[in-house]
Amino acid sequence: MKKIIVGVLGAGRIGQVHVQAMHRTARVEIKAVADTYMNDSMAKKLSQYGIKNITRNPKDIFDDEEIQAIFICSSTETHSEFSLQGIRAKKHIFCEKPVDMELDKIKEVRKALKKSPIVYQVGFNRRFDHNFIAARKAIHSNKIGTLRMLRITSRDPAPPTLSYIKESGGLFMDMMIHDFDMARFQTGSEVEGLHAIAAVLVDKEIGKLGDVDTAIVSFQCKNGTIGVIENCRQASYGYDQRLEALGDKGSLCIGNDTESRLEISSNSGVLTEKPLPFFLERYKEAYILEQKHFFDAIVKKKPAPCGIEDGLESVRLAYAAKLSLKEGRPVSMSEIQ
Repeated sequence: MKKIIVGVLGAGRIGQVHVQAMHRTARVEIKAVADTYMNDSMAKKLSQYGIKNITRNPKDIFDDEEIQAIFICSSTETHSEFSLQGIRAKKHIFCEKPVDMELDKIKEVRKALKKSPIVYQVGFNRRFDHNFIAARKAIHSNKIGTLRMLRITSRDPAPPTLSYIKESGGLFMDMMIHDFDMARFQTGSEVEGLHAIAAVLVDKEIGKLGDVDTAIVSFQCKNGTIGVIENCRQASYGYDQRLEALGDKGSLCIGNDTESRLEISSNSGVLTEKPLPFFLERYKEAYILEQKHFFDAIVKKKPAPCGIEDGLESVRLAYAAKLSLKEGRPVSMSEIQ
């Protein structure tokens, strides 16, 4: 089988995650990794994967005619521009979320894609987690009947650095964006409107930056389903990722993954393991599966399972949540053009 030649833009944490996942895929050869901030530590980590070209110049990847696909894992402000450059270079594109923080820039990418045959996939890795796949299959195969309610819980073990938060676009754009996508993924419906409430309960310094660290968004979908998303930047017991759905015939729930299913019972109680520490551990296999779908789409010349429309809608929902919080009222998605 002929290998797909790949270039990676961005050698930070998420870039390293994708490189590691691709290294486990026989059908792929990573030819180059580019990062304008490439340092010796990054280069040393990458060298163990036999990558031929480790560079500080992204142009090296766009100009390389042998490279068929690119992974955009660089800082968010570069995503849309790198997407446009990749489209012009006729390279298939995997772009980490969000495509951009500005709706107009995402629409510019969408417009360019309409004239291009390339595969474009947005990195919503949770769609490829075995737990959330099982939940979606159960919902869409009518195991619990007509869906009435959906609750999504997402809590990080600790907040990111203040420097990261300053550039992140805020909790709704950076953290809850995954849950907005999951709401659409699980319900199979678009969100019609939402209402956000939030506070600064973890770190006052986050509030000084104009952001929040704890939030709840209630929403209603066009198919009638109502739901709740709750986020918090800190959970003392680990990475908390759960989902519950209620239908007219029953309910389902997805709990946290743990290192093992060990359970110790004694006269002092029943003890189980804490959730896995963070997203790198929880979604390790999901990153591999989402890449598989991307490469399958390239080989079979079919659309990616999570494309530019999904990237656009998740950012629209983040904008709606920000507006709702700012004005203290429910927001209809028709207000976010």
